[in-house]
Amino acid sequence: MQIFLAILFLNKANNFLVFKKHVNYNFLHVFKLMFSMKSKKKHFFSLCIFIFMPFIINAQDYFTLSGKINNQNGIAISEINLKIIELDNIGVSTDNSGKYKIKLPANKEFTIVFTHLQYEEMIIKITGKPGENIVNNFTLKEKINSIPIVNVEVKTERQTNLQRIDPKIIQIIPDVAGGIEASLKAFPGVAKNNELSSQYSVRGGNFDENLVYVNDIEVYRPFLIRSGQQEGLSFVNPDLVSSIQFSAGGFDAKYGDKIASVLDIKYKKPTKFASTISASLLGGSLSFEGCSKNHRFTHISGFRYKSSQYILNSLDTKGEYKPSFTDFQTYLTYDITEKFEITFLGNYAMNSFHFVPQTRETSFGTIDEALKLKIYFDGQERDKNSTLFGAFSTNYKFNDNLKISFTGSAYSASEQENFDIMGQYFLNELDKEMGSNNLGDSLMNIGVGTFLNHARNKLNASVINFQHRGTFKNNNSTILWGTNIQNEIISDKIHEWEMLDSAGYSLPYTDTLNSDSSRQIGMYSFISSNNYMSTYRITAFIQKTNTIEIDSNEYSFTIGIRENYWTFTNQLLISPRASLSIKPNWKHDFLFRFSTGYYYQPPFYRELRDLNGQINNNIEAQKSIHFVLGTDYIFYAWNRPFKFITELYYKNFTKLIPYQIDNVRIRYLAKNNAKGYATGIDFKVNGKFVPGVESWASLSVMKTMENLSDDFYYKNENNILVKIEPGYIPRPTDQLVNFGLFFQDYLPRNPSYKMQLSLLF
Repeated sequence: MQIFLAILFLNKANNFLVFKKHVNYNFLHVFKLMFSMKSKKKHFFSLCIFIFMPFIINAQDYFTLSGKINNQNGIAISEINLKIIELDNIGVSTDNSGKYKIKLPANKEFTIVFTHLQYEEMIIKITGKPGENIVNNFTLKEKINSIPIVNVEVKTERQTNLQRIDPKIIQIIPDVAGGIEASLKAFPGVAKNNELSSQYSVRGGNFDENLVYVNDIEVYRPFLIRSGQQEGLSFVNPDLVSSIQFSAGGFDAKYGDKIASVLDIKYKKPTKFASTISASLLGGSLSFEGCSKNHRFTHISGFRYKSSQYILNSLDTKGEYKPSFTDFQTYLTYDITEKFEITFLGNYAMNSFHFVPQTRETSFGTIDEALKLKIYFDGQERDKNSTLFGAFSTNYKFNDNLKISFTGSAYSASEQENFDIMGQYFLNELDKEMGSNNLGDSLMNIGVGTFLNHARNKLNASVINFQHRGTFKNNNSTILWGTNIQNEIISDKIHEWEMLDSAGYSLPYTDTLNSDSSRQIGMYSFISSNNYMSTYRITAFIQKTNTIEIDSNEYSFTIGIRENYWTFTNQLLISPRASLSIKPNWKHDFLFRFSTGYYYQPPFYRELRDLNGQINNNIEAQKSIHFVLGTDYIFYAWNRPFKFITELYYKNFTKLIPYQIDNVRIRYLAKNNAKGYATGIDFKVNGKFVPGVESWASLSVMKTMENLSDDFYYKNENNILVKIEPGYIPRPTDQLVNFGLFFQDYLPRNPSYKMQLSLLF
C-alpha cells in the first residue's frame, strides 16, 4: 500500500511509466533494509519513503532532455511528435513555442524520433547522467511535397490560368455523386446545384459548354439524361488519375471549341505494383496497377459500381428505385524503344435505372397561402445507356526538344428512355392559423386532376477521331501544334407525349358537335421525330509560348490560333487567343496575368434539336470573346505558405442558342437568336490551414444576362398596340453569389483519422 501511494506522487504520466519499468532494483534494496528494522523504526522509515521516494527517484535515476525545434526560417514548430523507441514509442509533443521537455532514466541510451507531417523525420540517440539537464535545439527541413498545390506547382502552370488539383483530394471529398467533378464545386466560378449529378456550370455557362479531356482526348456526357437520379458514373475514374488541371475561361488555343471551361486530366503511368479497394452504402471501387521488371510495360485498371438507392429513398417521391451503374477502365503503355511508346485507353460502362413510383407529398406556398400536393402514381420507368470507348496512341520522342504523337479513338453510346407514368393529384389548402390545433392540416380540396406521361426514346451515337499532336522546345520558347479530323454519326428516335385531365377537362379534346378541325385541342405536349446525321469536323491549332527576363522581371506570353470547320454548317471558324503573365521582382511574391481570345462553339447534336425534336439546318456556332485579368499572390500565415488568387472577367456572347434547364436536362430552342454577356470576379485562397493537409475557400460574384431578338410582344394601351421588348433578362445559369469551402483536419497524435468538410452556398 505504501509503495502504491508513493507511485501516485509522480506528477507526470511518462514519469510513472518509466518509474515502473526501471526502479525495481532500488525498491528491493529499500524493502530489505526496511524489513530488517524494528517495528517503530520500520513505521518511521516507511513514512519517509512515502514522502521522499518520488524526489529521490527523480533526482538520482533520471536526466532531463529539453530544447526548441525550429524550421529552416528560424520559426518555431508546434506539434512535433517525440517518440522514444525503447519505451514502446512513449513520448511528448512540442508546444506552441516549439519547446519540449522529457525525463528519461539515466545511464541508458535512448533513440528519439522527431516526426511531423510537414517536415522530414529526424532521429537522435541520447544518454544522460542522473540529475543531468541536457538542452538540444534542432532545425527540421520541410518536406518537398508538403503543399501539393502551392509548392509542387511548376512555374509554367502558375503563369497560365490553369489551376492544378491534387488527385489524392478527389478520393476523400464528401460528395454523393463522387468523381473528379466533386472537387470543382468549391472552385471559384463553378456552380453545381445537384448533389446527384456530376454536371457543373462555369461563369454563366451550361453543362454542354465545358471541355473534358482524358490524355488529350475529349470525352462526352450522356444525351438523354433528364435528372440526377438517372445519371451514372462520370467517365473519369479518380483511382487512375495522375494530374488534373482546370481553367474557368481564357484558356489556350490547344484546347478545343467550347466557350466556358476546360478540365484536363492525365492518367497514371505506374512504377510499381499497387491496388486500392473501397466500399460504401452507395457502391464501391477496385483498382490495380503495376509494371514489368524492365518498366517497359505499365498497366492500370479500375472497376466501379454505384447504386444511389439509399439516397433516392429519401426523396419526396416514394417508390421502388433500382439504379445500377458500373464501368471498367484500363490504361496500358509499352515502350518499344526508349523513344517510341504505344498506349491504349479503354472504357466500358453499363447504366440502368428502374423506377416504380408510388406517392409524392409536397408542401409549398407562403404563410398567407399554404398548400399541399399529394400525388398517387401508377406505371414505371426503365432507362438504359451503355458506352464503349477505345483510344490507341503512338508517341515518338526525337530528342528532349521534339515530341510527336498520333491517336485514333472511337466512342459509341446507346441510350434508351422508356416510361409510362400516370399520376392522380390532389391539391389541398392547409390550416395556416398560428396557435391552431390543426396547424398544417388540410382544410379543403381546391383541385384534382390526372396526368399521363409516355416516352419511347432511343439514341445511338458514334464518334471516330484521328488526331496528331507535336511539341518543340527551344531555350525559353515552346511551340505546340495539332490537327484533328472527326466523324460523328447520330441516330435519334423520339416519341413522347403528355396528357392532362383536370376536373373533366381533358387534353387532347375534340368537339364532337362541330367537325371543324380548328376547334380540336391537341395534347398538352407531343414530340415525335426520327433524325439521322453523319458529319465531319476538321480542326487545327498552333501556339507558341515565350519566357523572357528584363531587369529581374519575368515575362511570359502565349499566342495561338485555332481553326474549326464543320461540314454540317460549312462554317470556317478562326479563333486567335493570347495571354501574358508578369512576375515583378518585388519583395512580395506577386504574379499578374491577362488572357483574351475568340471562342467559338459549333453545335453538337443537342444544340441542333429544337423543342419539337426537329433539326435546324441553318444554325451557326455560338461566339464568345473572353477578357480575364488575374493576380496570384503567395504569402505566409501561421508559418505556412498560402496562395491567394483573384480573377476579374468579362465574356461577350453573340449568336447564342437559348435553352431551358429542367433538372440536368437542357432543351435548346435551336436558333441563334440571342446575345449576352457574363461578368464577375472570383477569389480563392488555398493552403494548409491545418499543418500537412490542403484546404481552400472561394467566393464568386457573377452576373450573366441575355437578350433574345424575338421575345417581344404587343400590349394594348388606349386602343393602340405598343411593342414591348423585355431586353436583357437573366440567363438560366445566373447566380449572383457563390461561396465554396473545402476544409480538412486530423487528430494531431493520430493523423490517419481525418475529417473533410464541404460547404456550398
